[in-house]
Parts: sequence; C-alpha cells; structure tokens
Amino acid sequence: MTADLIFHSGLITTLDRSNPTASAVAIKDGRFLAVGGEAEVMAHAGPDTKLVDLKGKRALPGLIDNHLHIIRGGLNFNMELRWDGVRSLADAMNMLKRQVAVTPAPQWVRVVGGFTEHQFTEKRLPTIDEINAVAPDTPVFLLHLYDRALLNGAALRAVGYTKDTPNPPGGEITRDANGNPTGLLLARPNAGILYSTLSKGPKLPFDYQVNSTRHFMRELNRLGVTGAIDAGGGFQNYPDDYAVIQKLADENQLTVRLAYNLFTQKPKQEKEDFLNWTKTSKYKQGDDYFRHNGAGEMLVFSAADFEDFREPRPDMPAEMEDDLEGVVRILAENRWPWRMHATYDETISRSLDVFEKVNQDIPLEGLNWFFDHAETISERSIDRIAALGGGVAVQHRMAFQGEYFVERYGLGAAEATPPVARMLEKGIKTSAGTDATRVASYNPWVSLSWLITGRTVGGLRLTPERNCLDRETALRMWTENVTWFSNEEGKKGRVAVGQLADLIVPDRDFFSCPDDEISYISADLTVVGGKIVYGAGDFAKLDESAPPPAMPDWSPVRTFKGYAAWGEPEGAGKNSLRRTAMSSCGCASNCGVHGHDHAGAWASKLPIADLKSFWGALGCACWAV
Repeated sequence: MTADLIFHSGLITTLDRSNPTASAVAIKDGRFLAVGGEAEVMAHAGPDTKLVDLKGKRALPGLIDNHLHIIRGGLNFNMELRWDGVRSLADAMNMLKRQVAVTPAPQWVRVVGGFTEHQFTEKRLPTIDEINAVAPDTPVFLLHLYDRALLNGAALRAVGYTKDTPNPPGGEITRDANGNPTGLLLARPNAGILYSTLSKGPKLPFDYQVNSTRHFMRELNRLGVTGAIDAGGGFQNYPDDYAVIQKLADENQLTVRLAYNLFTQKPKQEKEDFLNWTKTSKYKQGDDYFRHNGAGEMLVFSAADFEDFREPRPDMPAEMEDDLEGVVRILAENRWPWRMHATYDETISRSLDVFEKVNQDIPLEGLNWFFDHAETISERSIDRIAALGGGVAVQHRMAFQGEYFVERYGLGAAEATPPVARMLEKGIKTSAGTDATRVASYNPWVSLSWLITGRTVGGLRLTPERNCLDRETALRMWTENVTWFSNEEGKKGRVAVGQLADLIVPDRDFFSCPDDEISYISADLTVVGGKIVYGAGDFAKLDESAPPPAMPDWSPVRTFKGYAAWGEPEGAGKNSLRRTAMSSCGCASNCGVHGHDHAGAWASKLPIADLKSFWGALGCACWAV
C-alpha cells in the first residue's frame, strides 16, 4: 500500500516490545502502515506520499492524559492567566499587572490553578494588599490548589460578599476585626466555596468558547499531548456544557482525542442523574476522536474526599455506602464503567465494600472501573482492587502539594504517596495524568519528571529512588497504560502497525537529557491520526493547524501563551534561550505580539545563528528582517 505520510531518519521509541525501535514509519488513513527500517518503510512511498525527515531526532508515541478537565478547561482557557511554570512571584505579579492593564470592565483577571507557592523562589503567595496595589479596580480571582482563593477588593464587590454573607458549608470567608471579608476564601475542607465563587464571573460567548477550546488543545499539542480522558468537573453540566466540544468534533477540528466521563451535578439526586444518562447516552458512543467513557469522577457527593492536605483528612458521612451502592448498581446493570475520585485509603476501603457487595449480584468482570488519585491507598486495598478487576489512575498532585502533605504526615509517609511502583509490581492496572487545570498543571512533562525523580515542583525530594520509575516505565504510564482506562487497548499508545498514528518529536531526547530538564520538554512536532497538528523548530513550516488569534483580543493567551518555558535553568536548550530573550526585553510571551522589537533588542547580544534558532523555535520569521 502507498502511504499518505512517511517520517524517516529518526530514532523512534515504539513501546512495541516485539519491535522496540525504528528509524521510519509510514502512515495511511490515520494509522501506522509500516514501522521499521528505512528501506522497509520507504517501499511504501508513492508519488503523492509526503516525506518528513526527522533529522535523527527521537520520536515517541503521543502522550495520553488519564485525567484532564479539558472540556471545562477549554471553555475558560482564553480568560485565564496561567502561572504554570513561572519561577518567581515577582514575575507572576508582573504578569498580573500587565494583564490588569488590558482587561476591560466588567471582566476579571483569573489565575485558576496549575501552580503552587512552592514553585516560586519567594516560597509564598502574594498578599491581598499586593494584589490590590496592582489591581485597584479590576476584579482579580486567584485559585491556589483546592485550599484557598484570593480575591481583591474589586472581586469581593463583584461577587457581593459582605459582612452579612454567611459561610457556606465546608468553606470559610475570612474576616477582619469588624467582620468584613478580607478576600481570603478557605476550603474547610471541600472546594465548594472556591468553585461557586469562580462561577460568578463573566463567561465567554459561545463562539469565543470554541476559539478558547481550540487554543487549549493547541497548547496541549505543543506539549506533546495527543489524547486525554475528560473527568467531568464541578459546575460542568451534560449536555449543555458539551456543546462546544461536540461542535468541534462534528467539524473534525479536534486535535486531541477525547474520551469523556459524566460527572454527577446534583447532591442527593445522583441516582436520577445516572438513570437519565444511561437512558439517553450509550457507552462508547462516538468515534476515535470523541467518545463516551462511562461515569465519574464524581459518583456521589457523600464520597467526595477533597485532597486539601492543609486540613485533616475528612471522614465520609454514614450515608456514603447507601448512596454509592444505588449509583453503582445502575452503572453495573447498564454495563457502564466508572471512575471515582478518592484521595484517602479510608474512602477507598469503604467504597470497595460497596463494589464487592454489588459484584455478588452483578459481576463487575469486563467493566474497566477505577479509582482516581489514591494518594494514601494501602496494600490491602490494592489487592482488593486487583481481585475485582479494577485499576488506579494516578496524577501528580503530590508534585504540587507534597510540602503540605509532609508538614501534616511527615516525610516518611510521603515516600510512597501514591505507591506507584508497588501497584505496578503487583500487576494492577495503573496509568498517569495531571488532574489539570484547577489543581496541578496540564504539562505532562511535569508529571513524568515527578514519576522519575520523585521531586515536587518546589524541589523537595518526596520519593526515594526505590519508589521512582525508570523513564520507559514512566512513558508507558502516559501512553499504552492509559488505553485500558478508556477501553482502547491495542488501538493507540504505541507506534505499531494498525494503531492510530499519534506521534511526537520532543525538543530534546527524553531518554538522555538530564533529570532536571525533563519538566521543560515541549514538542517540536505533534501528529494526531497522521495529521501534523503542531510544529516548531525544524518542523515549523509543516504546521498548518494553528487556530485563529485568541478571542477576545485582551485574552492572556495572546500575550503569555500557556505553560511558562522561561523558567528553565541556564544551559538547558532552546527554552533557556527563550527565557533569556524574554527576560532581556521585559516580555513574558512568545512571538506574535511585539512585531520585530526582538531584533533590535537582540541584534548585539546573540550571534545570528542563535537568533534564528530562537525565532525559528517559535515559528517566527523575525530573524529574516
């Protein structure tokens, strides 16, 4: 057969144990047609075959996030100022100040998750006074993990919180000596107050949400993500809030493959939600780009043990088992798999009591159900999950909250939190993801770095080497292992003949770069279904999938893009050059907003070859001027 596309002259890690490495791949109709040596693969070239020279670079299977709130995140991405990866509070506050200057009333400036105070050199959050100083009139909402939110005076006025506003259940509005809100909201212990306050802000119009979702997918493609399982989310209603992603799917504009789970929205009415959904939706409905994946991550509100490690572990109420059994029976009877948020082993153990009881009447065999997070899961619970045929989807929340966990439970308790290596050793189905965007960052390389090095983004070593993963195992956690969790084993996750042609070329060799560079990797090339959806550097000219400019025109995405690459240490490759250049000219964005200002700023500071490398990496022709 004649191929549509051939990548050649590369070093391709396939993760196919029968054919672990290759130098070339051929793609036909969105799937791998041939994987092997140059002569074998080039035999499939025809007059219309597109040939791409990988120039000896390492290629990997596309990354798949096992837990990403991509649907909700996409609706809001263009409104959010991302502090993901920013290394100093001073830089973060400079970004905030610049965004405030261009944000029109009555819009807010929102920093919604993806960072922790421990990533900053200052090791602290801004004070409310500091936020008020840079934003006296523009509402600012800053969400830090699931423990707190900071609101400036303008935001308090916008949401209507006064001395007469009562504390909601499970949350606290902190107050001054006169009883007036200070602007600090605390989750004690659940994040309901944070969610509900954020939901009071302005929303983007539908067409802008479409544009926003495309930009979020573009950012994920830039980081090598080709697929994800959407875990639903608070205040994300089905089917209304799925209209944008459905439109993109119908128009073949998805650049990230997406399996979605349905998340209950109504406390005390969970059974009604799932009874309705199992009648109106069919498990696996959709296609290889957008398909239904079952229920969760929230099944019942009485089982929600939010992971605020600054607070004591919450005990789930006595009605949890009855609530959960009612929902799980509906799902099992309809053969819907489920995923369930569970931070603590105490919650997992009680849930397993329910699953085992249901299994006696309705065998769960063949249902790919699993727990999410499972930071403190016990060996006994692991064995019980294995016996029932379930799995565990882990995320790198400890990379962002590890310092708080150690403060409460001690460094010894954090050595296997969660016990990823042990779960793999025992043969349980295990995979990795991020839980972005409101807690951890969506950057997959931060997760991979955490799995491999055992360190938080603040540099604290949590996991001893014996509990860390080697690079190939960590990569499998982000590729082939995830496919069980979406019931797509054998369809994707490896570079193998017949599998979906999802492939990435990182900007440096994942298997040989230093440990401290892993979290700074991005993609030079991302391919989904044989289509090039992102290109940079040597492959910039191949990129034909860029969305229109971010809407609205004041969007932080226009100026600051997404994950901050300028936090990379000196001497660590092109991102270091990008960081240095931006620091020198006082700009924290990629190219596209400052015309040719860089040329003047850098003409006397870098050799022309380095300027070409810098601007070429950003897909920019400024260097030619």
